[in-house]
Amino acid sequence: MALLKYEEIAESLRSRIAAGEFAPGETIPSGRDLAEQWSVSRATAIKAVDTLRNDGVVEARQGTGFVVTETPVARPAGARRAGSARVSGGMPFLRVGEPDWVAPPPHVATALGLDADVKALRRVRVLQLPEGSPHSYVQAWFPPDIAEPSPRLAQVAPITEGTTRYVRRQTGRFPAEGVDVTTVRLATEEEREHLALSHPAAVAVVLHTAYDQEGRPLVCEEGVTPGALHEQVETYAM
Repeated sequence: MALLKYEEIAESLRSRIAAGEFAPGETIPSGRDLAEQWSVSRATAIKAVDTLRNDGVVEARQGTGFVVTETPVARPAGARRAGSARVSGGMPFLRVGEPDWVAPPPHVATALGLDADVKALRRVRVLQLPEGSPHSYVQAWFPPDIAEPSPRLAQVAPITEGTTRYVRRQTGRFPAEGVDVTTVRLATEEEREHLALSHPAAVAVVLHTAYDQEGRPLVCEEGVTPGALHEQVETYAM
């Protein structure tokens, strides 16, 4: 399906940012400049920039315009419904170690459709609350057919455009369905260390698996959040 004009402009800006043309903290072209460059209305250009802002790629800075985000954000595992903005619910995060190729635990291997001895690319991060304390510990697992053609997934540096956009550009595959399974258990010793838990504590575990347009797994994320911080609120008609 062909991109709409504002989407085309937004994707062009993503590519330029990813290529390093605009570094974190630098200003991107104004709506007026984009309108002139692309021969579109200013409203179309502004809609393109708003798309990037909703994804947390750029942010407004008074007196300057829109700049590339200096502190990238990520969302907790799960609840990746269509139309949800990355910046909504997004949190600053710290990368844990370097991405590595590891045989995932059995439940993750099953979700990804991998044999027990097949390695997947693992990226680990700790999402943070505004004051800097840990919110959740997230391990993202990418199967070989996604990770191998997407080399930036194996780098420590954050992917400003977001892994979903990057994977789509590299492979042509994108999320069409998500499955979230939430369970409760005690935190492991490793999880307690990263979540600053000093004693055995209950955690909510969200196993999120995204499937592409042909039903093939794209990624499996396991997010672990202390019970006291895990809250789900739903409003519905009765």
